[in-house]
Amino acid sequence: MTGIVVLGSTNMDLVAYVAHAPKRGETVTGREFRTIPGGKGANQAVAAARAGGDVAMIGAVGSDDFGAVLRHTLVASGVDVDLLRTSEGPSGTAHIVVDDEGGNAIVVIPGANGTLTALAPGDEALIATADALLLQLELPLSAVLEGAETARRHGVRTVLTPAPAQPLPPELLAATDLLVPNEHEAATLTGVADPRAVAEALLRQVPEVVITLGSAGCLHASRHSPPLVVPAPDVTALDTTAAGDTFVGALAVALGEGKPVEQALTWASAAAALCVQRAGASTSMPYRSEIDEAS
Repeated sequence: MTGIVVLGSTNMDLVAYVAHAPKRGETVTGREFRTIPGGKGANQAVAAARAGGDVAMIGAVGSDDFGAVLRHTLVASGVDVDLLRTSEGPSGTAHIVVDDEGGNAIVVIPGANGTLTALAPGDEALIATADALLLQLELPLSAVLEGAETARRHGVRTVLTPAPAQPLPPELLAATDLLVPNEHEAATLTGVADPRAVAEALLRQVPEVVITLGSAGCLHASRHSPPLVVPAPDVTALDTTAAGDTFVGALAVALGEGKPVEQALTWASAAAALCVQRAGASTSMPYRSEIDEAS
């Protein structure tokens, strides 16, 4: 099994489903509300575990009721939570509006995630055992950078999802092996809109990039091979909230198992396509048998 450590966020997603998202100053009536465990870190951990990885989570939950549910959700998905901290106070929350086209808008309140500013005893030893470390930007940047540099020292592949999009310090990019932005995050990082031009710009900073393009699939580029576009399965999206995290978790498992890049991307795309046909974040993620069947 591929050993994966996730250093990232855990949030409770508070999701409102509406025909269309409200504009500024507008009030709309929604049709449904759900409380669903999420957070980019926890999402990637659950996705990787369901895809067949041996996954451990480094992060923080609050001492509130949400924290207990978030921890239980990870455990129920087979994620090791021995190094998941409990911080006094509220857990992180994400306030999500999902429209009838499956699009979403999200406001994240860090809560306990904001207390994780550095690695704690035991974290480095755990990272050193992994095949890959998955990182995102919903934790303080100081912890993300320390995690990436720790992985680099131990020869562990670092996979960074640069979301929420923000300027990245050169030291973090220098410690990143694989950068996986969506097209909007990639444009924010480079100031360039065309995906191929974006990839070319990013390869000056990291050795390998996968840009996810929604229904158009994904673009892979590296310093050692020509660009490769892998189309996405043609499906009708119900909720795209956790599609990117599902893709990253499945991709990390596939690459860790030694699948060729195109096959790994196709497999991860199948996982994401299954995810968007279901509502919610962690609740929508497929299991390995489903991904195998779909790909």
